[in-house]
Amino acid sequence: MYFFLIILIGLALGYGVLMLWYSFGWKRLPAFTPVQQKTCSTKVTVIIPARNEADNLPPLLNALQQQTYPASLLEVIVIDDFSTDDTAGIVERFPADNIRVLRMQDHLNREQRLNSYKKKAIEMAVGFATGDLIVTTDADCVMGQRWIETIVQSYEIHKPKFIAAPVSFYKEQNFFKKLQSLDFMTMQGITGAAAQLRAGAMCNGANLAYEKSAFYEVGGFTGIDSIASGDDMLLMYKIYSAYPEGVMYLKSEEAIVRTLPVDTLKDFMNQRIRWSSKADKYEDKRITWVLLLVYLFNAGLLVLGAIALFLPVWLPPFLILMLFKVTLELYFMMPVARFFHKTPLLTWFIPGQFFHIPYIVVAGWLGKFGSYQWKGRQVN
Repeated sequence: MYFFLIILIGLALGYGVLMLWYSFGWKRLPAFTPVQQKTCSTKVTVIIPARNEADNLPPLLNALQQQTYPASLLEVIVIDDFSTDDTAGIVERFPADNIRVLRMQDHLNREQRLNSYKKKAIEMAVGFATGDLIVTTDADCVMGQRWIETIVQSYEIHKPKFIAAPVSFYKEQNFFKKLQSLDFMTMQGITGAAAQLRAGAMCNGANLAYEKSAFYEVGGFTGIDSIASGDDMLLMYKIYSAYPEGVMYLKSEEAIVRTLPVDTLKDFMNQRIRWSSKADKYEDKRITWVLLLVYLFNAGLLVLGAIALFLPVWLPPFLILMLFKVTLELYFMMPVARFFHKTPLLTWFIPGQFFHIPYIVVAGWLGKFGSYQWKGRQVN
């Protein structure tokens, strides 16, 4: 038992160094403020995969119609992924000439079995896109009026091949959704910090941009198209491998995309299992080792906590390690929460640990050895 505790203390020290390093990276990451009334010339195509999103699409389409970026330089393609609701009709009836729908059923056999319909949808849309810069988001998202303008200004100044941009939850109406928002905000902070430190950058498909030419130069999703998830990070690593200096994180409040947390624990676990399922697929193994460290530390804490319930003598070391973990994470999270204007959510951070640690352990295990459901489909 003492040997287990020594190993756990070692993991805790490694985790502490990692979180302090990420704190340093986030604080060094420069903020970007777009210039008012700056003339841009980049043609942009926004790609939105959608399956049964009729209820979520109207707010997104309205947000896209209100963009300050010139409509003549902005094209929006919604890819209807065999929806059984009015997803395609919502787009077709929307009063905007630069927004159109692409139906997968017109280009793909309904019986054809794919493990990643989303990658196929994006690949098809890129083929129809007229823009030089591809921007992707999800159908349940909304964004501010200067979203595209901010991305393009950053692109034209820095000339990256790939831009990861911030994503935040909104409408956190209950305790469960607040916990999701805290967890997601942590991942966003790590995303920005890792990009600044050149330590294995991450991204989220709800808000990213890449050159259309770079997509084709790296072969698009070829080689990763059999993996259900990873339309964002696995593509990013292909581009990163070709252009190590060409990937950046856009730290700008104007570029934040807001998305909805899920409603049920089942949907939450399916989502997180889907995300964790690609943990061992990254070409940059630094991310894999970091995820392994985080997983083992949380698994160790869970085991130690369970032991302390039956053997109170182990309660003090458990509480000390928990205090160590919470202190480090709050130190990292405070500036990240200020950036996303979500500082009040930090009051839920400590009680959220009783949910966060078990979910990390369960989702990490099932992501490697289990399966999940997504958009009504069973995925292995």
